[in-house]
Amino acid sequence: MKHLYNIFIFHLELAFKILSLFNDKIKRGLEGRKKSLEIVKANISKTDKTIWMHAASLGEYEQGLPVLEKLKEKYPNHKILVTFFSPSGYENVVKKNKEDILCYLPFDKKSTISEFVKAVNPEIFFTIKYDFWYHLLDELKKQNAKIYVISALFYDKQVYFKPQGRWFVNELKKNVDWIFHQTEKSFSLAQKVGLNKGFISGDTRFDRVKQIKNRDNFVEFIAEFKGNEKLIIFGSSWEAEEKLAQNISQKLENFKIIIAPHDLKRVQNLKQIFPKAILYSEIAKSQNRETVNETILQINDFTTSPILIIDCIGLLSKLYFYADIAIVGGGFHDKGLHNILEAATFGIPVIFGNKYKKNPEADALIAQKGGKTFDNEQQASDFVLQLTKDSVLLDEMGENADKFVHNQPNSSEIILKKILE
Repeated sequence: MKHLYNIFIFHLELAFKILSLFNDKIKRGLEGRKKSLEIVKANISKTDKTIWMHAASLGEYEQGLPVLEKLKEKYPNHKILVTFFSPSGYENVVKKNKEDILCYLPFDKKSTISEFVKAVNPEIFFTIKYDFWYHLLDELKKQNAKIYVISALFYDKQVYFKPQGRWFVNELKKNVDWIFHQTEKSFSLAQKVGLNKGFISGDTRFDRVKQIKNRDNFVEFIAEFKGNEKLIIFGSSWEAEEKLAQNISQKLENFKIIIAPHDLKRVQNLKQIFPKAILYSEIAKSQNRETVNETILQINDFTTSPILIIDCIGLLSKLYFYADIAIVGGGFHDKGLHNILEAATFGIPVIFGNKYKKNPEADALIAQKGGKTFDNEQQASDFVLQLTKDSVLLDEMGENADKFVHNQPNSSEIILKKILE
C-alpha cells in the first residue's frame, strides 16, 4: 500500500503541473512550493525549537489559530511555522500575518519531506481536522516531534474505515500522540479502528469566533450605509445565493442588503444583476473627491442605495457585526458550506443550503433553532421574507444562535492542558 501511496503522490504532483498550465491559482501554489525549503532554512537555525501548525486552507487555519496563540504564549522563544496546502489559505494569511514563518507544505515525497522536516526541527506539530500525509508523519516521528490532530473530524466514508485504508490507520496509531475530536461520532469512529489515543475536546472554531465577537469590528462606511434600517448579509455567496438575493430584493421592505461574494470575479456579474447597487470601493473613492459637493453626492448615493457589493477580501467576519440576518454561501451546491459560526457568534439568524455533510455545527445550530436550512433558493427566500416581517421570530433565532456559540466549552484550553502534560 505504501508503494501505491507513492504512486498517488507522483500523480498528484503531475496533475498540479498539468493543471497549472490552465489555472493561475494552482500555478501560484506550485511555484510557492518550490520556495518552501528556502523559506524555512532562511528563518530557522539548527539550534531553534519550532512549533509547527499545518492547515489545508483558510478555514483550517482559523480553526487552529486559538491553539497556536496559546502555544505562542507558553513558548515565546520558539519559532512558529505555519504551512498550507491550498493557495486560498496561504494567500489570505500571508497578507495579514507578518510574525510567523509561512509557506506551502511540499508534496509528500519521502526525500523532499525528510529534508524539509529536518530543516524545521519541530518540537510540537499539529494538523487540523483530517489533513494527514504519510511521509510527513513518519519523518516527524523520526525527529521526535510531538504530533497532534486538532479538531479532528472523522466520518464514515473516509478511506480509514475501508480495507484499503487500514495500513494508514496503523501509521496514525504509530505516529500520532493524541487526537482531539470535534464530535462524539468522530471519536467513536476512531475507536472502532483502534485509534484510542484521543478524546472529545470540541471544535476550536467556537473559540475563534468568540474572539472575533470581542474584538473591534468597525468597518468604515457600513453604519452609514445601514442607517436606521435592518441589514441582510450574503456572506461568501455563489450563484445560488445571488438568485436568493434577487428574489428577496424585489420584495424587501425596510431592509438593506450587503453581498460579499466568495469569488471577486463575480463582482461584475453582481453589478449586472443589481444595477442600482454600489461597490464598496466606490465609497472609499469618495474620500478622494476634488470638491466637497462631489463627496456629498457620492455619500448620498451609497446611503440611499439598497444594495452594497463588497469588492475586496478580509471584511466579512467584521461585517456580520452589523447584520440582522446572515445568509451564508456554499450550501446550495457541492462546493460546501462556508463558515456559519462567524455569523452566529453575533447573535443573528443564519440561513444556508442543505449540502453540508462535513459541517456538524450546521445540524447543531439548526437543532438549537438559531439557523435554518433549505433545499433550494425559493424556499430560503420565502422564509427570509417571512423573517423580515416577524420581529419576534427574528429576535428568538438571534438569541438562540448567540447561546449556541457562547455556551460551547473552551476547546483550546482543554487541548493546551493535554499538550502541556
